[in-house]
Amino acid sequence: MKKHAFKTVILTFGIAIFMSNSVFGQTGNKQDRKKPPTFKELIKEMDANEDGKLSKSEIKGPLKEHFSEIDTDEDGFITEEEFEKAPKPERKERN
Repeated sequence: MKKHAFKTVILTFGIAIFMSNSVFGQTGNKQDRKKPPTFKELIKEMDANEDGKLSKSEIKGPLKEHFSEIDTDEDGFITEEEFEKAPKPERKERN
């Protein structure tokens, strides 16, 4: 009987600790939030021909969807300067 009570206490505390650390899946640490990639990170990941700029055929995701807005000189490439001046995506509203 004592063994069963001990296991129940351990299990209860284990669940309590787990729940306190994962309430709503948030850590509370703002540094854990995902930040937008830098231009250098995008170049490293997507610049297939290693020319230091991104063409529409090299990119994917939201960057590709807004390519014409970001490519302000309309030369078919996104440079670091154009990327830095690009409009930032709007944040999704929370209900």
